[in-house]
Amino acid sequence: MANVIETLVNSMPSWGAKLAYGDKETVDGKELIPVAVVAFGFGGGEGSGEMPDSEGSSSQGAHSAAGVQRGEGSGGGGGGYALPIGAYASGPNGVTFQANPIALLAVSALLVSAVGTALVKIVRAAS
Repeated sequence: MANVIETLVNSMPSWGAKLAYGDKETVDGKELIPVAVVAFGFGGGEGSGEMPDSEGSSSQGAHSAAGVQRGEGSGGGGGGYALPIGAYASGPNGVTFQANPIALLAVSALLVSAVGTALVKIVRAAS
């Protein structure tokens, strides 16, 4: 598993730019390059070991005759998302960034919610 995680970590820098900026498209005679905020993460784990049974514990692990629990483990996962925030568009005044209003509303709603929650906690702490 360590080799898989190492391979993913080493290739991540090249993923960022490829995922954040899309391929150039032509729409209504304008060249567009889509832009997104991209985030992803990976995790992994392993385990192994032996430990003596503690008194009164009800473990579901395998027990040896000497009262030692034997363990093993493994695991991994990952995920990510991309939020389209706009596009670079060519026009008569050169290349300009045109924001995606839906993405701006989504981000604004999260920001307002976070600020509101923080203000409530601050007011409660001050009283």
